[in-house]
Amino acid sequence: MGITSKTAEEIDDAREKEDLKILEAVFFVSGRFLNMQELISLSDLNPVLIRGLIDKLREKYSQRESAIEFIEKNEMWKMDVRQEYSGIINKLATGSAEFSKAEQETLAIIAFKQPIKQSVIVKIRGNKAYDHVKKFFDLDLIRKKKEGHTNILTLSEDFYDYFNVTDSENLFKNIEKSGDELQESLKDINPKI
Repeated sequence: MGITSKTAEEIDDAREKEDLKILEAVFFVSGRFLNMQELISLSDLNPVLIRGLIDKLREKYSQRESAIEFIEKNEMWKMDVRQEYSGIINKLATGSAEFSKAEQETLAIIAFKQPIKQSVIVKIRGNKAYDHVKKFFDLDLIRKKKEGHTNILTLSEDFYDYFNVTDSENLFKNIEKSGDELQESLKDINPKI
C-alpha cells in the first residue's frame, strides 16, 4: 500500500503544526527578541520554513482575542504580553529580563543624561557599551546622530512605548535604584548624586 496524495498532505500538515508549536515554544520561553540565527539554532528549523511559520504566528496572535502579541523589529521577533496587561505582568515579574544588568545600567545612564555622547558612555561603562548601544539601536530604543568621531545618543519614541511610559519625567518616577555599580557610574557623570 503506497502513500496517497491525501496521506502526504496529512503528514505535511501534521509536520507544519509540530514545527509551529516548536517555534511558538521557543518564543514563549525566550521572552526576548530573537534574530533568525538564534531561531535556527534553537528550533533546528530552516530559515525559509521559519519565515513562513512567523507569518502564521503573527496571523494567529493578531486575530485572536489574546493577551499575547507577536512583535517584529528589525528582523528580530518576540512574543510579549499586550501593553494593556503590562501592569499585571510587572507585579509577577521575577527579575529575569530581556536585558542583562549591565545593559540595563547602560540604558539607564543614556535615559538619565540624554543627549549624551557615545564616547562618554564608553568611558563610564567600558567597551561592552558599544555592544549595548548597538542592541538598543537595533531595537529602535535609541537614536544616534553622528558628531565628530562619536555619536550623540537620545531615546527614541519606541523607548517610551517599549517601557510603557509617556515621558522622561514618568520614567524616572518608576525607576528603582539598581545597585551600587549604577550609582557609582552616575556619580562619574553627575557628582551631585
